[in-house]
Amino acid sequence: MEHAQTIPEAREGGGTDPETASALPRRRRGRTTLLIAGAAVLGVLAGTVTGYAVQYDREPTPLPPLAQPLPAGPKALAPDDTTTNKTINANRWHKTDDDLGKLLVEAPGGAKVAGTGYEPADAFAAEFFTAPDRALTSLVQTRFRRVASTVWAQDDKVFVKVRLLQFQDRSGADDYQAQQSAYMSDEDRAGNDGVAVPGLSGDLGRVWVDS
Repeated sequence: MEHAQTIPEAREGGGTDPETASALPRRRRGRTTLLIAGAAVLGVLAGTVTGYAVQYDREPTPLPPLAQPLPAGPKALAPDDTTTNKTINANRWHKTDDDLGKLLVEAPGGAKVAGTGYEPADAFAAEFFTAPDRALTSLVQTRFRRVASTVWAQDDKVFVKVRLLQFQDRSGADDYQAQQSAYMSDEDRAGNDGVAVPGLSGDLGRVWVDS
């Protein structure tokens, strides 16, 4: 069986008969749309690359001058024999960064001072605590910073060692003080409740005499 396809007649003026226009197959525009989109993307990329190339070849534009001149400061000096950590960090130095030895109790008249200085944290934990490993861990947790000490003797009969501990913040010092106060009254420790420090409240510290 033969199949014949009819082609609608063209109307005068180059048009197509409206009655037969609906019978014409629609023209596919998908490929054309993709080609146009691809050309647009290539155009944007080409413009971007060209813009970067132009900017790369241009000389940098100098920034406008500041509205106010820079403040005058002291000229940097070369370090010498008087240079210390304090002089280098003068603008960031705080009195708590100073030598703790200056805050230690002075030895009484006639006493023989054996030494004053700083102790390593592990040495302090080993000498002062029965469980040095746990003590060192606790010091780290309470943000321990450093400890200074001084030792003196009187008539070779009385031996005194004073330690001053510093922490990174007040909460660490309070935690350490609370831990110390909790067991100082035990028999294997001072064995007494201690006495208050004149001028201080009880939560800031007490004095225990270990006989």
